[in-house]
Amino acid sequence: MIDACSLEKTPMLTVSDALERIRMAIPVINGEEIITLKTALGRVLAEDVYSAINIPHERNSAMDGYAFISEDAADTQPLTLQLIGISWAGKPFQGQLQRGQCVRIFTGAVLPAQADSVIMQEHIQRDGEQIHFPANTNIHQNVRAIGEDVAQDSLLCVQGKKLTAVDLALLATAGVGTVNVYRRLNIAIFSTGDELAALGHPLSTGQIYDSNRYLLIGLLNDPCFHVTDLGVIRDNKQALSDAFTTAANNHDVIISTGGASVGDADYVKEVLTECGHINFWKLAIKPGKPLTFGNIGACYFFGLPGNPVSAQVTFQQIVAPALQQFTGTAMTRPLQLSAICTSVLKKSAGRQEFQRGILRNEHGKLFVDSAGHQGSNILSALSVANCYIVLSSDCQGVDVGDKVIVEPFSVFL
Repeated sequence: MIDACSLEKTPMLTVSDALERIRMAIPVINGEEIITLKTALGRVLAEDVYSAINIPHERNSAMDGYAFISEDAADTQPLTLQLIGISWAGKPFQGQLQRGQCVRIFTGAVLPAQADSVIMQEHIQRDGEQIHFPANTNIHQNVRAIGEDVAQDSLLCVQGKKLTAVDLALLATAGVGTVNVYRRLNIAIFSTGDELAALGHPLSTGQIYDSNRYLLIGLLNDPCFHVTDLGVIRDNKQALSDAFTTAANNHDVIISTGGASVGDADYVKEVLTECGHINFWKLAIKPGKPLTFGNIGACYFFGLPGNPVSAQVTFQQIVAPALQQFTGTAMTRPLQLSAICTSVLKKSAGRQEFQRGILRNEHGKLFVDSAGHQGSNILSALSVANCYIVLSSDCQGVDVGDKVIVEPFSVFL
């Protein structure tokens, strides 16, 4: 794809094409570890997990009420049953239930062997040990069957599942105390550029504070990752070469920002060509065209643009799906929705754009405004945004009232 606003002579890769190249290049991480369930949130299963028991493993009550034998209520008339005991959760009734009798029972308590029905406590009248049931009492209700949630030996969680809090609860219900997960991905990050100053130091003329490492640290805050911050590498070809080759020796992935463009001091592409293999360089995406992907031996690298908004967009659209595959889960793409645009959006044909927007839900209809200035250095607009407005490569602008595709940053608006 050729950008109408650039001097590119050869087509650039689309986002979809780049992700397909990455999918073909990146393997699933090698190495597994067994960890306790308490430490497994957000980790990826390295094998299927099956249930050794039925869930529930005994019949139990879904309500606080009275357990009885259904034949006692077969003729639909009001009836009175004799209360003979109580079944508590964790302390079952030990006697034998007969016709004409019932047992007080609490939610989760085991049903007496002879009982097959539970009436809610709100539906009865009690007179001492006499329990009066109404006419047309429902039978076979409020009873949880053995294995109705999970049958013994059935699949609980599949290999490649990134474990959620609900998954942990499900596994705990089945008595699973440890899980086999893929090891953490070792990721090195650094920024490049002589203009970058460290926080806590005054800015000299021409300097800016390095924000990209803080952005990446936040984006990589995931239990599946172990991140090493290598700081700022100056615009020196040898220093950059040393940083890449040293990091490649003991990391699975390197993510750098800056130095990936075509300036005289932008050495990333040149260095990576010499010490590794470049799979692709430059994407038909805005912001974020100069993105480098390749490998140095078994270590894969992503050279992101230096502008912070470009770094964020390319990380979310390209790097995040790649890391999903590396950690053992399937590549997924962000949720996309249709919304009515309430701003005029400028765009030229040539590249797919991810403009920053503010999405709102009004009575079940979605509307989106521009978050402000769309420059790739404008972090303030990205900070107030809650979605991307995704504009196709052939789009040449949007008018108020047009429908657009949006990618929410969160499902909560």
